[in-house]
Amino acid sequence: MECLTRYDVAEYNGVKMVVVESDLLPPDPAVVVIPLLTDYPAVKDLNPELVLNGQCWVLATRLIAAVRRSKLRRVGNVADQGDRINRAVDVLMAGV
Repeated sequence: MECLTRYDVAEYNGVKMVVVESDLLPPDPAVVVIPLLTDYPAVKDLNPELVLNGQCWVLATRLIAAVRRSKLRRVGNVADQGDRINRAVDVLMAGV
């Protein structure tokens, strides 16, 4: 099982996704992620643009999902943009 922590970027079948699950939760075979896409319609605060390895990606927050850790391969980390990711999840859940 791949060791993934919050804000790691992992890849599954060519799709990059950000781990948004807290590191304080007990281990589980699945992890909560949000896809990073290049052609997703951006809504202010809900879909921030993130930079990974010099490339811009849109956080597709409404596509939040759980994926088996064993299917993911870590390809980076966007912890430096964590505030924007947290804000997007807050907007998704609370609308504010």
